[in-house]
Amino acid sequence: MRRVLQVAWREFASTVFTKGFIIGIAVVPVIMGVMIVLLPLLMNERSPKVVGTVAVIDKTGEVLSGIETQMTPERILKREADQVNKVTEEAQQMLNRLQSGEIPNTWDTPTLNMGEAPEIKIERLEPDTDLEEAKAALLEGSAKEGGRLAIIVLEEGVLEPNAEGAYAAYDIFLRERLDDRVTSNHIVPATRRAIREARFAATGDSYEDIARRWTVRRGERKTVTESGETENSEIANILLPAGFMVLLLISVMTGGSYLMTTTIEEKSSRVVELLLSAVSPMQLMTGKVVGQMAVGLLLMLVYGGLTVAGLITFSLTGFVKPIMFVYLLFFFIIAYFIMGSFMAAVGAAVNELREAQSLQTPVMMVLMIPWMLWLPISRDPNSVLSTTLSFIPPVNPFVMMLRVTSTEPPPAWQVWASIVIGLAAAWGIVWAAAKVFRVGILLHGKPPTFKTLIKWVRMA
Repeated sequence: MRRVLQVAWREFASTVFTKGFIIGIAVVPVIMGVMIVLLPLLMNERSPKVVGTVAVIDKTGEVLSGIETQMTPERILKREADQVNKVTEEAQQMLNRLQSGEIPNTWDTPTLNMGEAPEIKIERLEPDTDLEEAKAALLEGSAKEGGRLAIIVLEEGVLEPNAEGAYAAYDIFLRERLDDRVTSNHIVPATRRAIREARFAATGDSYEDIARRWTVRRGERKTVTESGETENSEIANILLPAGFMVLLLISVMTGGSYLMTTTIEEKSSRVVELLLSAVSPMQLMTGKVVGQMAVGLLLMLVYGGLTVAGLITFSLTGFVKPIMFVYLLFFFIIAYFIMGSFMAAVGAAVNELREAQSLQTPVMMVLMIPWMLWLPISRDPNSVLSTTLSFIPPVNPFVMMLRVTSTEPPPAWQVWASIVIGLAAAWGIVWAAAKVFRVGILLHGKPPTFKTLIKWVRMA
């Protein structure tokens, strides 16, 4: 055991105490933190300052005045203010639904800072205007020099439905390279609002009254449990299972990749021959697996700790139960011994990294099954498919983590049965991998096939 631990510590230290690993494990949290701070500052949704005209061919004779009203600087600023207030209200409602209590005092309403409104003037064109001649003006000047920005063509059918009850569409012709935000934030909303108001005016209804009746606000949504009411969140219900599974998958895959890489490097450089003069092949493989498992566990603790810190920051810890982390540790050990043993066997069997691709690809594809079935399993965790996959190695650790973090956790006996099956499968794979490791670690030459690896297991 002492020699196994010595090999494990050597494997752990040679991986963790390097500049590349330290930078790699720190760069993701740093980038995430920087992006959280800078992204809102870098994202500028305000339309650029433009000066120009929008020509309107109104064949109805009733919409043009509404467009002129909607395109005044005051209306533009009011429309943007309403949009900001709407986003703020939705964000507050989301926090109300996500948090287990009231919105903390640290939440502040975003400051309204929209800058100057674009100076857009409406140009009236006669209904019989030649459209091709009107388009020629779109090729002159620029959006910053007061040229023509767009042409809006309103047919009579935009206000009067046809025999089937459908309204005609309006057309917009834009100048080349006009910023999309000018169109989507100003021209289109103003035109749509003016058309709606004209339609409502024809029936004697008010746009504001219709809009109020159309708007339906949703209050708090709570889940009733035996211990009381708790907040309900669709986002947490979907992302929580995926988060735990990804955390498990990344930790296992990273540690397994390091294990295979170091084994291939030591074999190709003949360092492994010196190691085998002091320890047995079984002790060497076990030590390497345990050492790299500690690396994977370190990664899981770092990123898991960041996740918990984020949950605490946003008061979302009510969605995570302590038993989930206990299960995560068990399934990590199972998944890593299965994956790590296979990677150690592959690393011992080949001479170069590129030779390992064909051997590890089938297993990697199998491990992708839980990821591809993430939504079906998390949405229906007690289905026949979900329950069956929970007991089939090597995917059962990942599938069971999806189930225990879902809205309908499985019975405890299924979880522990999956753990027992996983431990048994891990022991069998470690036993088979040790035989391959023992034969292949000192062999050089043509890389083996799966058939050869099976022969090694039977003969060793």
